[in-house]
Amino acid sequence: MFEGFETAQVDVGEASVFVRFGGEGPPVVLLHGHPRTSATWHEVAPLLVRAGHTVVCPDLRGYGRSRGPEFTADHEGYSKRAVAADVVAVMRRLGHHRFALAGHDRGGSVALRLTLDHPQSVSRVAFLDCLPLTEHLSRITTEFATQWWHWFFFAQPDIPERVITADPDSWYRGDPETMGQENYEEWRKAVRDPDVVRAMLEDYRAGLTVDRGHEEADRAAGARIACPTLVLWSLKDDLEDLHGDPRTIWSSWADDVRGHGIDSGHHVAELAPRALAQALTDFFRPDPGGPAPS
Repeated sequence: MFEGFETAQVDVGEASVFVRFGGEGPPVVLLHGHPRTSATWHEVAPLLVRAGHTVVCPDLRGYGRSRGPEFTADHEGYSKRAVAADVVAVMRRLGHHRFALAGHDRGGSVALRLTLDHPQSVSRVAFLDCLPLTEHLSRITTEFATQWWHWFFFAQPDIPERVITADPDSWYRGDPETMGQENYEEWRKAVRDPDVVRAMLEDYRAGLTVDRGHEEADRAAGARIACPTLVLWSLKDDLEDLHGDPRTIWSSWADDVRGHGIDSGHHVAELAPRALAQALTDFFRPDPGGPAPS
């Protein structure tokens, strides 16, 4: 995977972030979701390099080979604010102060926080199969609670760790044929690590507590995303079925929203990498007469 890419373990203070990076040109950051690692982008990242980008793929704090601080009752150490700050620090270490950004699933929540907290760092942002956490929570229905029950199970103390680590292969059910063998092996090693499992659960615990508070504060303050925003969703997943057109919801957060569905299941980077790479390439290309993404 990632032929021609380099890897590094970047110390950003309270966390150590594993990152893959390669290519030349305007920088793009790709943020994975749960329970994947940066390896999920193994087909998309080379296509973006071929399109003329520097591509940076970190493991989110606590996922894969990245490590975070000790776990605390307030979950602050695994908040999206903390993870977003990791990404900014890694990019500055690599020499990039402004970049385009795409986040899938939980990585989309990090991308939202990064864009709101560090607007000067983000030229364009793409949200893949996600909504702001508070938008999900304000729309809880029987269908949502039934299909997304894991959000609330993961938030429980202690029990999820015991259940998942008893048989992580059965819990997560990865498939080497669809994931790609190397991606599968990296992912499988990660989810068998109890520290990674705990960190992934802390991500969800933070989502229902501290992250929710941060988003509510943003709404109260009238904070909005000013840069161009792309919304993509998987047509074979349930986001649109549960909540309607995601672009409509994102339009209450961002000034310039565009996007469309992709014929794929949830893990779009693995199931429809060419369609996703093309959509991102088109979006990251500068508008006619407009400034190029830097």
